[in-house]
Amino acid sequence: MVETYSTDLSKYRIQKATEMLTTAKTVFDAGDYATANNRAYYSIFHAMRAVLALDEEDYKKHSAVIARFSENYLKTDIIPRKYGSLITNASRIRNRSDYQDFYICSIEDTEKLLEGAKEFLKDVKEYLKTRY
Repeated sequence: MVETYSTDLSKYRIQKATEMLTTAKTVFDAGDYATANNRAYYSIFHAMRAVLALDEEDYKKHSAVIARFSENYLKTDIIPRKYGSLITNASRIRNRSDYQDFYICSIEDTEKLLEGAKEFLKDVKEYLKTRY
């Protein structure tokens, strides 16, 4: 059984991931696609951190979170491997949306990112149910 602190931290992080996805959908509907990209990415990011919390792992760098999650959960197919490309794409889009002047992500790509984040969050929540 996972330690209580780790479980509580994981639950906090998955709630945060859920809130980020809700915000992403709200701002997308309002036409703020850059913020929708950002919030969708952070939904995915916090979901990964929720899983890693149960292993009592955390990292300061986003790249380290992604690398560890990929190694432990995607490459082993504990979480479907297909999400590797979603995570990479979400990170790339978020970085460009946040830091590149004049970057415009297509509405279609933002919609795909939101849908991918929704599916990822659903699958991560299903996995977490087996661990709590």
